[in-house]
Amino acid sequence: MSCAVAVALRVSPLFYKLSVSPPVTLNLHASPSSPSTPSHLSPTSPLSPSTLRLNNQPEDEPVSSSSSSSSSSSSSSSTTILLTTATSGPALMKRKRPAMIAIPSSALSFAATEAPAEVGPMDEVEVEGEGYYVCCKRGKRRAMEDRYSAVVNSQGDSKQAFFGVFDGHGGAKAAEFAANNIGRNIMKEVTGRREEEMEEAVKDGYLTTDAEFLKEGASGGTCCVTALIREGDLVVSNAGDCRAVLSRGGVAEALTVDHRPCREDERDRIENTGGYVDCCRGVWRIQGSLAVSRGLGDQHLKNWVVAEPETKVVRIKPECEFLILASDGLWDKVSNQEAVDVVRYSCVGIDNLEPFSACKKLVDLSVTRGSIDDISVMVIQLAHFIP
Repeated sequence: MSCAVAVALRVSPLFYKLSVSPPVTLNLHASPSSPSTPSHLSPTSPLSPSTLRLNNQPEDEPVSSSSSSSSSSSSSSSTTILLTTATSGPALMKRKRPAMIAIPSSALSFAATEAPAEVGPMDEVEVEGEGYYVCCKRGKRRAMEDRYSAVVNSQGDSKQAFFGVFDGHGGAKAAEFAANNIGRNIMKEVTGRREEEMEEAVKDGYLTTDAEFLKEGASGGTCCVTALIREGDLVVSNAGDCRAVLSRGGVAEALTVDHRPCREDERDRIENTGGYVDCCRGVWRIQGSLAVSRGLGDQHLKNWVVAEPETKVVRIKPECEFLILASDGLWDKVSNQEAVDVVRYSCVGIDNLEPFSACKKLVDLSVTRGSIDDISVMVIQLAHFIP
């Protein structure tokens, strides 16, 4: 018995470069006895399983699979591919070829083809500000999820400033929200507070920002590290694994401790509130999901991923040279002292200071060591803010 099935596929030119205007006919022939059967035979001819050719394309020219710069779903800009298969056997009767079945392109699935990532303004950020310098670089994600915040001359005081680096996960919405709001909320809380109340004021600013973001109903979360400079004090806080490192006379001094489920105190806190922590492929996670134990957002894990920061207050003295705020894209590949050494080489004891160049060097160093994460680095020259 002989049967033939013809399927006409309407394929978007996104997957094929169009070089001819007529429809392209693709014949699949299979024959156990004639592997060299010409490709122009009709469907009733002996078939070869090894023959696969485009009739209007030379045999030695490969089929193009590169993406076109534009696509169209209209029939006038589509390519028709005709697939014909047949099985040989005793013919019982001669039947009329059935009409071709038109399958719309929207029904096709090309799992091996992926649209290129969008290139946006946040793929790479380079900023030289008043007493601070920023360099951010997107990793292997489709979009940058890191954000930063810098406010100088706060409340009309040239010696008062606020800085922050935010590492988003599950999207950039939480990091974007924190960058736009947490500084304002913290400044509102510290106004009128005494020096000994700074830690509580910053905590309230973090919690307020978290509550506001959760009301938005958006998904995802963000780690934070912030630095408030006020009246000669450096108030550094963090929630998550973004980190602040101070150069004190060339010696690296970590002002924050990463919040990760592997920390004994964090694991105890999570387990005491009904959560669990496990290790998956060498990474400790909460509920088998998130690898940080504090941060803003993360509504589905809010019972265990708290927004309460840890805060440290340091009096800015002459030996306090600069502060580095960075996401874990840097700290996973570069040690605290290495980071201080790189920055100090370009910023201390030389005539031509190059702090921005130091930011870029840190980002590049992390990349060369294999980082595929988003990387954000901010260097703050503390001498600029000493009263």
